Amino acid sequence: MDDLTPMQELTPEQVVARLEFGYDHACSALREALSRYARTGVGPTPAERRHFRYPRLDVTWRPTGAIRYTTRAWAKLQDPGVYSTTITQPAFFRGYLLEQLEPLVSEFGATLSVHVSDLEIPYPYVTEIGDEFVHGAVKVDDLARLFPTPRLSSVGDEVADGLWIFDPDKPRPLALFDAVRTDFSLKRLAHYTGTSWRTIQPWILLTNYQRYVDGFVRYALEELRRPGSRYVALHLPGGRLVTRDASAEVAAEIVAGAPWQSYQMPAYNLERDDGHGITIVNIGVGPSNAKNITDHLAVLRPNCWLMIGHCGGLRQSQVIGDYVLAHGYLRRDRILDDVLPPEVPVPALAEVQLALQEAAARVTGDRGDALKRRLRTGTVVTYDDRNWELRWSHERRRINLSRAIAVDMESGTLAAQGYRLRVPYGTLLCVSDKPLHGEIKLPGAATAFYQRAVGEHLAIGLETIDLLRGQLHSLHSRKLRAFDEPVFR
Repeated sequence: MDDLTPMQELTPEQVVARLEFGYDHACSALREALSRYARTGVGPTPAERRHFRYPRLDVTWRPTGAIRYTTRAWAKLQDPGVYSTTITQPAFFRGYLLEQLEPLVSEFGATLSVHVSDLEIPYPYVTEIGDEFVHGAVKVDDLARLFPTPRLSSVGDEVADGLWIFDPDKPRPLALFDAVRTDFSLKRLAHYTGTSWRTIQPWILLTNYQRYVDGFVRYALEELRRPGSRYVALHLPGGRLVTRDASAEVAAEIVAGAPWQSYQMPAYNLERDDGHGITIVNIGVGPSNAKNITDHLAVLRPNCWLMIGHCGGLRQSQVIGDYVLAHGYLRRDRILDDVLPPEVPVPALAEVQLALQEAAARVTGDRGDALKRRLRTGTVVTYDDRNWELRWSHERRRINLSRAIAVDMESGTLAAQGYRLRVPYGTLLCVSDKPLHGEIKLPGAATAFYQRAVGEHLAIGLETIDLLRGQLHSLHSRKLRAFDEPVFR
């Protein structure tokens, strides 16, 4: 692929087409070399390896008049110069790329160009199950010697964490994640969730209980059968798929055969005809899982992730089954302290908070004081220690000072990750026990609680997404943007 100079003034559509061409050319060259090596043992020459490179996208802005002002939080330019990033999977990200590029050209007069980067595509990022060079007598150490491999030195979150250093002789970052960081996470998503990253939807529910997933599957199957529904398919762990034309018996059989137990954080992806479907992921318990999955989901640039799970109520007035709408987080999870210190506030996002509260009112039928009796807004404590109660004498004062009303092990991490990675976030928890007041989950009571509460709680999460779909412009707001942000959302 030949470089295109900035003077050629490509349109956004032409740029994306060139990115697709360059990426496909590089992947084809790499796959052909891998296939040849598997057949003949002949590795690529240095000249051949020069074709195994990601395309690079440059945006050049040299304003000559007044700088355009926009209230939009993304796709805007503030400083003259060149902005650059490497691109992977441009066909998949086509809509996203056009959304970011079109305002830069039409509103700011920026110039776009595509080049071959210096960054090689690691060979695992072009392989799929069934490739002949993944199996057989080919040794991994030989492949690593002859072909580009993932290197930790080239994968990082320096841009997202504000660690990049401005150099007037180098381009500024155009996006939060470059190609190799994105590819790293795309492979991880398939590994952890059991579903193709291509099927993960832009509206994401995160939970810590499989019962919510079971309820989501029931909802999905009902939607697929409902006349006039915009949902078209349910993608299950292990590559299983339920489509609209499947009978109820066939759909149930497909769902029952999905090997979700084989994956650490199984995902279920309900696809919609307008691209605004919903994914639910059972992230399990703890802040490590919460950080892990959101590190990878973030490269897809989702519209929002919402935590719907269980918590311990910390106030005497709470009743098991009540809801907690988090408006603040006491982060005792510790997992992000080095990159996002605990003293940095993680704000509640008004658009998400209002949608969650309105959704709760619609689903429960309660308003005013009746809703306040069931839904309490306040601070949630997130711990990395499930047995934090054993350190009550140490934690009592902190909980009192924070005025916390609930405790869990994921919400603070998920909110902090949303803040850090610029993905809108929100938390609605359901009180499942009251550890400080002697109300614990005994087997019989727990079963009754789950049967009663999970369906309603899930319905609130789904209703919240319905409300937020029409608020994308305000949802992707300036609240999550720093003063020296990359151009892309």
